[in-house]
Amino acid sequence: MNINSKTTTSEGGKLANTNRQTAIKESKMKITTPKLIRWAGLSAMVAGIIFVVIQPIHPPDVISSVNTNLWAIITSFKTVMSIFGLFGILGLYARQVEETGWLGLAGYLMLSIFYAVQMCYSFAEALILPLLVTGAPKFVESTLGMASGAGGEMYLGAFATVFKLVSVMYLLGLLLFGIAIFRARILSRWAAGLLALSGPLAIIMVALLPHQLERLAAIPMGIALAWLGYGLWSERRAPASEPVPGLESPQLSQSGAD
Repeated sequence: MNINSKTTTSEGGKLANTNRQTAIKESKMKITTPKLIRWAGLSAMVAGIIFVVIQPIHPPDVISSVNTNLWAIITSFKTVMSIFGLFGILGLYARQVEETGWLGLAGYLMLSIFYAVQMCYSFAEALILPLLVTGAPKFVESTLGMASGAGGEMYLGAFATVFKLVSVMYLLGLLLFGIAIFRARILSRWAAGLLALSGPLAIIMVALLPHQLERLAAIPMGIALAWLGYGLWSERRAPASEPVPGLESPQLSQSGAD
């Protein structure tokens, strides 16, 4: 009788310990996910602010700019912006994944591809193009011509094609992602609307303005991204504290029964 009681108590203690460890792991997961999303909001804020600040001071996309200190600083910030943008867009999508549906998924994928390609392109602008100014000036001019729309003497093949496709995906991604966030009604609808309109606005300004002025069309997008990021970062969501089945200790239950 005593042996059976001790065995039952021992097994109950092991079960309670296992359930307690499971509860701790689940609690950590519930707490960690909102924190990651909040940090993603901060990343979106940083990416948006950088995008706004660099536009008015970006040096002209000409070969004489490539070896200047301002070029090195701006293109380095563009690389950092892309890294933060990738994480920020991921957090915005993860927070609203169910509400945004396929429209949000399409916009998220397009913007993620844009940031990934932009990161590589900006990295090349900062660290590779300055090394080629003397040895391969035509390549540098043609590469810069992709961004300015001026083109160049050298045929860049798939490199130029990918750049054009990604530019289109960026504009379309802004529209789709902005509409999806607007319809989700979780973050600011004003910011979502601004994000959606920034794509068409950029198309209009590119058609009407010279390249240096058309850069200003990127400012609304940067403001919208920073705005949405702030909303995500400042959002307060208390983690659920649900009781885990089986967490009660059998010893306590037996005591209560006695």
